Amino acid sequence: MKSTLCVVVFCSVLAAYYIYIPLPHTISEPWKLMMLDATFRGVQHLGNLAHSLGLSHHIKVLNFAVTFFGMLSPTSSEGVRVTDTVFDGVQVRVFEATRGSNSELKRSVVYIHGGGWSLGSARMQSYDYLCRKMAEDLNAVVVSVDYRLAPEVHFPEQYNDAYLATKQFLLPEVLAEYSVDPNRVAVSGDSAGGNLAAAVSQQLALDSSVTNKPKLQSLIYPVLQALDFNTPSYQQNRDVPILYRPLMIKFWLEYLNGDPSFIHSLLVNNHTSLDLSQVATSREKVNWTLLLPSTLKKHYKPVVQATGTPKVIQEVPALLDVRAAPLIADEDVLKLLPQTYVLTCEHDVLRDDGIMYARRLEQAGIRVTHDHYEDGFHGCMIFGIWPTYFSVGIRTMHNYIKWLDQNL
Repeated sequence: MKSTLCVVVFCSVLAAYYIYIPLPHTISEPWKLMMLDATFRGVQHLGNLAHSLGLSHHIKVLNFAVTFFGMLSPTSSEGVRVTDTVFDGVQVRVFEATRGSNSELKRSVVYIHGGGWSLGSARMQSYDYLCRKMAEDLNAVVVSVDYRLAPEVHFPEQYNDAYLATKQFLLPEVLAEYSVDPNRVAVSGDSAGGNLAAAVSQQLALDSSVTNKPKLQSLIYPVLQALDFNTPSYQQNRDVPILYRPLMIKFWLEYLNGDPSFIHSLLVNNHTSLDLSQVATSREKVNWTLLLPSTLKKHYKPVVQATGTPKVIQEVPALLDVRAAPLIADEDVLKLLPQTYVLTCEHDVLRDDGIMYARRLEQAGIRVTHDHYEDGFHGCMIFGIWPTYFSVGIRTMHNYIKWLDQNL
């Protein structure tokens, strides 16, 4: 009996040690977040083990765990018709609100899911729920893009899939088929999907063959640059779940097909050192000392190396490609963009990416709504549904859809 009790106590202490991490007191529901993070870290460890043993790519293991219990077939409901189809070779899931007459033109949102360009699906429960709710609440047609993922494909294929599907949907005959008002279409996405949405919006603005341009872009905690991994939010939140700073860099290197050994160089900004002249122009566009308010700069100092590692940019030139890093777009491009919504979270390494982009857009004369959550963390919006039900996730989803309703 005593030995059993000792084993139970030991296992309990071990579990508590693994689960507990110190978190800011302002973050939403910290113990729930610790449990979620412990699960996510555990799967990552299993993935790394499988990778080291040559059994499977670690990203495939992680994606299997993320999607295994939550993949849904296209099931229609009383208010929303759901179908899977293909737009220009790209899988999409379409959610059509059935309220109103068939002749009534509806609003529409093209939604691009997040997941580090490597995880997730339009068929996941969380994104199925979000897009179904948008369709019903907005009486709209929502197109959820199921783009291909790393490691099967790398940049620019994820971007290409998102762009081709969106461009196909914007064709007059396709909009007419779905009874969509061509003047009331938004492009949106979260995290890596926010990255793709921003890049797609920029290219649509430049593409003269696209006659129907989006009215809005809405970006949820987007990742927008890979030149500075030491912005104040990267420094402040480097150890805050669920998106730790090294994990974000791993996602970038997987997306851009870079050598994983470059992680340390990116962590200390060796890839954007002062001796690399080809980086100078892009580096200035992510200069947070000029783009962030003093309340966010706090005591943090820029990390700028005098000499660095030129091999990184030589082998991963996409780090400077605007299709991968929309924040470094020229102002002439930004001036062409539609009205924008940017959602950021205080406890998120990507907070400053979104805030800097909002600032650059405002400087270019674009009308921007910046919605910031002091208790938010990365990914919180998709955790506003069962089984997690984070209160900040419920609030972010509600306010995001409310903004679309008021502006689309």
